[in-house]
Amino acid sequence: MIELHEDRLRFSFPEIHSAARLDIELQRTLRIPDDDREYPLPPGLGRFPLRHVDDFADRIPAAWSEHGGVMLPIYQAEALWLRFQGSFDRDRLTVYPFAIRVATGKIDAVTGKSWAPDLARGPQNYLVHPGQPWIDGYAVDRGVIRQFVAMPLGAGYTVEEQVTGRADHGGLQLQVFPMKREVYERRFPVRPAPAPAPARAVFSHALSRESASAMAMGLAPGGRMRQELYADRFDLSDWETGVTSRCFIHLANSMVWRAITGQEPPTVPPTAAEYSRAGLPWFDYYDDARTALEGSGLLRGLKGVFGLGKEKGQVPLPENEPVTPEHVIRLGRGERVREGAF
Repeated sequence: MIELHEDRLRFSFPEIHSAARLDIELQRTLRIPDDDREYPLPPGLGRFPLRHVDDFADRIPAAWSEHGGVMLPIYQAEALWLRFQGSFDRDRLTVYPFAIRVATGKIDAVTGKSWAPDLARGPQNYLVHPGQPWIDGYAVDRGVIRQFVAMPLGAGYTVEEQVTGRADHGGLQLQVFPMKREVYERRFPVRPAPAPAPARAVFSHALSRESASAMAMGLAPGGRMRQELYADRFDLSDWETGVTSRCFIHLANSMVWRAITGQEPPTVPPTAAEYSRAGLPWFDYYDDARTALEGSGLLRGLKGVFGLGKEKGQVPLPENEPVTPEHVIRLGRGERVREGAF
């Protein structure tokens, strides 16, 4: 079951376990420079507003109705990241584990392969939470991703178009698999009743259907960022592949969003240079208890938005000047809070 709660997607599996619940947020963020340097993690600047596509069935492209899901407003060349937050089981002193598939334009963000509905190893095509607190982009090397950056579908920049040569899907696709109940209860036995856990705050601070479809957005590889995507420490058979939920997230540019919803999109986020000049923090996250995936050779070979634009004689990324983050906060496993501007 998938529900929308305060601009969070909530995946819950009460038929598996009462604690089997996972929230996924889509966070607005800085677009880091696409200049072949490696940058630390940018902050969260607040959740994107999410809306049910079914609430606007008479105003959305026909393909959006077919896919269902939700939609969000995003500017061209704006970046985003996904934050995962599971439900804490006080009886077992753990967060219920999930395997999470992430794709853009139905191209897997971890492997670079076309979408397939099943979990796989060799290479691993999913992330595991807890352990993976977020993902900011495409896995191109061990410890390095290329940032998710929104670009118009059909312009040739998106990962989907670079891999398949087509612009059929766009958007972002998520699929969530819970751990099997019997495996969960065996791996995480009931513990003596603990004292109440302290709360942890996370700071973040008229078109036709055809014309709206033509202005759909996809995600493309942007700047390089230091981020590890971790190998699964469980067995592949531990995941309940027969019970799963998936969601299609449609990306609308500001004009399409206004036409569909009648609402204003959020304001344009600051540039990386403006943020750095203000002396605000960037982040590094480490977890030395886990093994990082090697990254995808398929994704490594794709062209970033800036480089591809240069080949086309275009300037798709305005304000792409390099920055030098001077205030970098290093986060460990017990400290993973990304705080941004208020």
